Amino acid sequence: MNWLTRIVPPKIQAVFRKRDEGEGLWDKCPACGQMVFQRDLIAALNVCPNCGHHMKIAPKARLDSLFDRAEYELLAEPSVPLDPLKFRDQKRYPERIREARRNSHRDDAVMTGAGEIDGLPCVVAVQDFSFMGGSMGMAVGEALIQAAEKALALHAPLIV
Repeated sequence: MNWLTRIVPPKIQAVFRKRDEGEGLWDKCPACGQMVFQRDLIAALNVCPNCGHHMKIAPKARLDSLFDRAEYELLAEPSVPLDPLKFRDQKRYPERIREARRNSHRDDAVMTGAGEIDGLPCVVAVQDFSFMGGSMGMAVGEALIQAAEKALALHAPLIV
């Protein structure tokens, strides 16, 4: 942080920040740099129509696109101890988890659902990279176990 950023209050900085006028309507492809109309991108399942680059897709959007008619049952997220090992790095682990939850608006790095794909029962688990890089903690492990048990009960495949 330089001396100028310490002196200039954040409200004044906000006045001079560049605003994106078309926010929400267009996305820029990270591979070719082309601006793509968001509706076209969604229709192409987040694949750039110009260069074929596969962009990130949110877990809910992934499940919606996989299951027939976007109809599926979300499996309950397991409750696990937050930090049984008392892990500490530069930040305490519970602090990292709280920050990841606040930034990603999710409770953990996996989302699981059961439904039908082409009329066949199936259970799907999708990692969420926006939550700590999709890292696998206790909650992710428990969610995968629950998904496997659900798949076993339905005599259905589990796709991770």
